[in-house]
Amino acid sequence: MTRLRRALANVFAAVSAAMLGLAAGALWILPTTYLRARLPWLALPLGALLGWAVARWVLPRPGAAILAAFATLLAAAYVTALIAAVQLAGNMDMGLTDAMRIAGAGMLWSLVRLSLGSAQWLWFLGGAAIAAWTARRCVARRSRMP
Repeated sequence: MTRLRRALANVFAAVSAAMLGLAAGALWILPTTYLRARLPWLALPLGALLGWAVARWVLPRPGAAILAAFATLLAAAYVTALIAAVQLAGNMDMGLTDAMRIAGAGMLWSLVRLSLGSAQWLWFLGGAAIAAWTARRCVARRSRMP
């Protein structure tokens, strides 16, 4: 029974980290659309925030670092897909949801791959590294507490 409980807890932790990553991506799109500029450097503060949140609320064990890095990369992928959808919707004079539905996942993924440069990848990977470091540090600090 404890194996099943542990497996279910790990699945729940992974789903929770994914939801936090998607929420961070949705939050990331707000300043991006307001300023009309790509803001890949926001991966760093969002990575720190996701690392802290995952270690404190989702998985207060050593695996938190991996989940925090995953959540940060998911947020980066989501915001990049949202940016591609917003640009497509603007160019086609459609609503965002209509553009996403009509384009489909394949076309959005192609637009994302075309729009990403190596500098953005470095920002995203840096954010994931900060998320993992923050989560590891929070877990270590918690384990030292009496």
